[in-house]
Amino acid sequence: MAGGANARTGRTGGRSLRHWRQAGPAAALALALAAPLSLAGCADVIIGAATTTGLAIAEERTVGDAVKDLTIQAELNHLFFRDDLDLYNDVSISVMEGRVLLKGSVPTHEDRIRAGWVARQAARAEEVINELQVTGEGGILDYAEDRWISFKLRARLLMDLDILSVNYDIETVNGTVYLLGIAQDEDELEQVKAHARSVGGVERVVSHVIMKDDPRRPLPSDARSSSSLPPDAG
Repeated sequence: MAGGANARTGRTGGRSLRHWRQAGPAAALALALAAPLSLAGCADVIIGAATTTGLAIAEERTVGDAVKDLTIQAELNHLFFRDDLDLYNDVSISVMEGRVLLKGSVPTHEDRIRAGWVARQAARAEEVINELQVTGEGGILDYAEDRWISFKLRARLLMDLDILSVNYDIETVNGTVYLLGIAQDEDELEQVKAHARSVGGVERVVSHVIMKDDPRRPLPSDARSSSSLPPDAG
């Protein structure tokens, strides 16, 4: 079903076109786990991504948080597959430090509401952001164009040395670019948005990016450890 025609919308191969990007976090995690075994505190190692210049770009998530996100992603895939195969095909999911972003298009408002309900069943999800578009039976979606927009934007962010592109998840649906991630500061985020708006075919940019110092982010492991210690009796 996932690679065939969608019974409700008549679309063909939607999942194979949309869900290819979900291997991204797993690939980054594999790179991190390939680091020298002599590194202490593996859960605190910062994930890195190689650039065209050979330098490493640090990802703000720790390995432990990336593992948690992959676990949530797997649980969500299972929940959607078990609940409704059409929703499983229609909904694209990104997870960043427990924040779940639902993207894609569904035929009805009821489908959109149900997708949000299914996503909230994930035990470790901290927040569910529902950005599903309701296109109806006559909606015209150009997956190839959307995918090309996302590709061009990723390339521009990668070439901009003032942006830590590894911290951003990007997907385009019907000309709308959705951003999820962690920005170093407001200037970096504005630069990312400017790049997005400059790509041909982009009609709208929706950002769910938070700042590096946002209080919603998980505490560093050393802070977690110290907060769990009993107060000094002396």
